[in-house]
Amino acid sequence: MKIAIHNSKTGFHPHWIAYCAEKQIPFKLVDCYADDLIDQLRGCQALMWHHGQQNPKDLAIAKQILFALEHTGLQVFPNFNTAWHFDDKLGQKYLFERLGLPFVPTYAFYEKETALSWAKSTTYPKVFKLRGGAGSSNVKLVYTQKQAIQIIKKAFGSGFSNYNAWDSLKERWYKFRKGKASIHEPIKGLLRFFQAPPFAKALGKEYHYVYFQDFIPKNEFDLRIIVIGNKAFGLKRLVRDGDFRASGSGVFEYDLSKHQDVIQIAFTASSNLNANCAAFDFIYDSKLKPLIVEVSYGFGTKGSSKCPGYWDRELNWHEGKFNPQGWMVEIVNNKIT
Repeated sequence: MKIAIHNSKTGFHPHWIAYCAEKQIPFKLVDCYADDLIDQLRGCQALMWHHGQQNPKDLAIAKQILFALEHTGLQVFPNFNTAWHFDDKLGQKYLFERLGLPFVPTYAFYEKETALSWAKSTTYPKVFKLRGGAGSSNVKLVYTQKQAIQIIKKAFGSGFSNYNAWDSLKERWYKFRKGKASIHEPIKGLLRFFQAPPFAKALGKEYHYVYFQDFIPKNEFDLRIIVIGNKAFGLKRLVRDGDFRASGSGVFEYDLSKHQDVIQIAFTASSNLNANCAAFDFIYDSKLKPLIVEVSYGFGTKGSSKCPGYWDRELNWHEGKFNPQGWMVEIVNNKIT
């Protein structure tokens, strides 16, 4: 019983390979971009592929390959329930609302006049987002009706690029000033004014929809809670200076002892999604009610690798180091053995 793993040195792949080697779990490295992938998978009962939103090849075909394989009986990670809504805030809106999950109030429009009418009657500020993007990219605080109308007209006119060179440069400069990136990052950001990254070319422009969320003030952090199977761990991500966003700040705290209500909601939401891996972002509203901002199956390991322990579904705390990528392998392995 072999597990196929996409042969990549990025993302979760090295962790999966190392875990399988350590635990003597039979595995095979495959090239998910190869035309003969199906032949490569002969003798395998599962495929694990950490596809991302900034890899143009992944954007072109990863979900389709994984879901086609799952449709024909192969175990895959991430599976359909875990990943169909990955990097798709529009899809998540309807999913969360249908499931009745506590979710930041969200507004999506597909007709210009309807959106303009809403913009003239709603309150401000609001948060504008594109359907995709990670690390607070493609997110903007809208303070006035005039700003909202300009955004709506652009959404139903020239559209939005999935890559904003100016915002990216500011982000790179922020990380450089905080000592979290070398001088090469701002230089790379300057060069991006002349050549967009490949993923932006692959995605093209975003047209014919507009997406807003309520702005929830006075949040000094968000909570990233990651549920994998029957275990959960998390961290507090502090809002960056002079900003309202926490994602991508790179400033973390790990004491979540006062946030066990959020851990429980994350477990419940993961079960409702029927996901085998779900990384939720939470904030609190004015009444201190936890609200989901969005969910992803993937997550950064730089901050999460320092979590001091994890919870089980009974909210028992397990102190010490753990291997979340190993949990993913075990989920898959348990289904094929």
